[in-house]
Amino acid sequence: MERKILAATLYIKDGIPISSPQDLTPAGDLKFLAKAYNDGGIDKIFVFDLSNEDQEHEKNLHTIRELNRLIEIPTCGGGNIKRLEDVKKLLYAGCKQVLINSSKPYCFELVDEAASRFGHDKILVSVKNIDFIFKHREVIKEKIHEMLVMNASMLDAIENLTDTQYVALCQGDHLDELVNVLQREHSRGIYGEFLNGIEVNVMELKSALSAHGIKMDNFEPSLKWEDLKLNSDGMVPVIAQDYRTGEVLMLAYMNKEAFEKTITTGKMTYYSRSRGELWLKGMTSGHIQYVKSLTADCDKDTILAKVSQIGAACHTGKYSCFHNEIVHKEYMERNPLKVFEEEYAVILDRKEHPKEGSYTNYLFDKGIDKILKKLGEEAAEIIIAAKNPDPEEIKYEAADFLYHLMVLMVEKGLTWKDVTREVSQR
Repeated sequence: MERKILAATLYIKDGIPISSPQDLTPAGDLKFLAKAYNDGGIDKIFVFDLSNEDQEHEKNLHTIRELNRLIEIPTCGGGNIKRLEDVKKLLYAGCKQVLINSSKPYCFELVDEAASRFGHDKILVSVKNIDFIFKHREVIKEKIHEMLVMNASMLDAIENLTDTQYVALCQGDHLDELVNVLQREHSRGIYGEFLNGIEVNVMELKSALSAHGIKMDNFEPSLKWEDLKLNSDGMVPVIAQDYRTGEVLMLAYMNKEAFEKTITTGKMTYYSRSRGELWLKGMTSGHIQYVKSLTADCDKDTILAKVSQIGAACHTGKYSCFHNEIVHKEYMERNPLKVFEEEYAVILDRKEHPKEGSYTNYLFDKGIDKILKKLGEEAAEIIIAAKNPDPEEIKYEAADFLYHLMVLMVEKGLTWKDVTREVSQR
């Protein structure tokens, strides 16, 4: 059985998220919303460009591109799509799919052209009335991969007319209504205003839906609490680690209730031994830890939790609780990404704090044309080295090229995080 999805909608006007097409008040900070959706359990975001003119359109595309750099879940871009170029721009901005308005006279022509160019699975259509499906059901069957149904009263008729999958609008969060929609044969998932707010616990909702036999993308533990070996207090120590960087954040403890609450809600919940009560990490500070994975060690007496940390893990305000150095021995960093980050940090420091006689500062002083010239020269050196049977030469030239690339990145305000996020979306 295919997993069903819960989708959020995000409306972009003049480069910022707004509440709805009818309510132009700001919906909140883009980075905060992106992280909340990405880590909170939302499976997909429908993002709509509400621009009225080309300048605003480009501004909104920039915001959509930034959104896709911040998240790991797929987005489907819609709004202001009139030609193939608009489809291309949304896909190039990082959207996995594009939503075309079925009420437009050019809908099928554009669907056909876009599907031929980018693939059938990239193109969806939004549908507001049953007449469209009744009149075009044969064309829908041939050309439409999936629909966004914007009127839930149509679902019975849709099920009788087409076997095309759809994501349907739900007006409220009443569990019986959601179950009814998701249990339908061709339902792919649901969306609705109630899923747009950060107040709803999406993982908890998924657990409730799973209890009704609906397959969701939520945690299904391979080990139960009874499979773990408890300490003398009847608890298990938990090490929390940043899932992106691998940095160890903190050590805490779980009892059975905390363990089960963590799995149900997707938020790290511990047992406070000092207070003798359950402790949702970040409940008062807002520094929540969203669960990415839980893994038991070989003896099953310790849990490693990889988490997405909001704010700081430590009560002192430090990102990690492990900041009191006892001893330290110098070593050469071998982790490739850390090597790049450290070298990048040195180059950035040179730009912010120039050092006399520094070659890096010489490049910054000469400006972008000099940096580009050197980058081009180093690229050519790699090509020449590649003709040499000795691969060692390529290694040296590649290192020179990457150094000059980092100078360019600093000059343009790009980081390795920006680049690796882009690579991960390919």
